[in-house]
Amino acid sequence: MTTFHILSGANPSVAQPGIRKIGIADVFDALRLGFDDFREKPSHYVFLCLIYPIAGVVLMTWSAGANMLPLLYPLASGFALIGPVAAIALYEVSRRRELGMDARWPHAMRRLRRHPAIPSILAAAATLFVIFIVWLLVAQGLYVTMFGPTPPATISEFWNNIVSTEQGWNLIVVGNLVGFVFAVVVLSISVVTFPLLLDRDVGALTAIETSVRATLANPVPVALWGLIIAAGLVIGSIPVFVGLAVIMPIFGHATWHLYRKIVEPAGTAG
Repeated sequence: MTTFHILSGANPSVAQPGIRKIGIADVFDALRLGFDDFREKPSHYVFLCLIYPIAGVVLMTWSAGANMLPLLYPLASGFALIGPVAAIALYEVSRRRELGMDARWPHAMRRLRRHPAIPSILAAAATLFVIFIVWLLVAQGLYVTMFGPTPPATISEFWNNIVSTEQGWNLIVVGNLVGFVFAVVVLSISVVTFPLLLDRDVGALTAIETSVRATLANPVPVALWGLIIAAGLVIGSIPVFVGLAVIMPIFGHATWHLYRKIVEPAGTAG
C-alpha cells in the first residue's frame, strides 16, 4: 500500500489534474513573478542556492584530480538535470507568498518536513538521478569511442584534443545532440512534476504523466522555457558557477508560477 501511495497518490480516484493552454507571454510573466519572489525574500535562497557554485567548484576539482576530465562538461551540464529537486524549498516559499502566508524559511521547511508527498517527491527525484547517471555513462562512452580508454594527462592536453582534432569536434556535435535529447526528456517529465507534488499528493506517476501532458499541450511555451533555463545556466556557470546563486532561485520561483499557469486548480475536472 505504501508503494501504491507513492506512485498513485493518496486518492487515486480523483480526476487527473487538468492542463491549460498557455502562451509565450505567460512564460515571461512566470519569470517576472519568480524575480519578484527572489527580490522580496532574499534570506530564503542564499543558503540553499550557494550549494550550486560550491558543488560546481567541487565537481571541477574532483574531475581534474581524479583524472576524469572527459566527464567535467557532462557533470557540470548534467548537474542541472537534478536542479528541479533542489528547488523544492523555493516552490514552497512561492506557494506561501501566493497564499499570503508567512514565507519565512522556518515555516516553509516545517511544512516540507511533514509533507505527505515526500515519498513521491523522492521517487520522482530518483527518476531524475537515474537519468543523470545514464547521461554520464553515455557521455563517457562517447569519449571512449572517439579517443580511446586512456584519459588525458592534463587539462591542456584535454582541451587540445577537443578543439584541435576532428574527433574532438565530432564529440562536441554528437555529445551536445545527445545531451539535447536528455534535456528534452527531463524537461518534459519534470516541468510541473515537483510543484504539483508539493501542491497535491497525487503520486509520482500521476505527476510525471501530468508534466508530459503539459508539455505536449504547450510545446512552444515549454520549449521556450527550456531554452531560457539553458541560457541562464550557461550564463550563470561562466564565472565558476557563482552566477547560479542568482539564476537558480529565480528559475525555482518562476517554475512554481509556471506550474500555476499550466495546471488547473484542484477540483477542476481534468
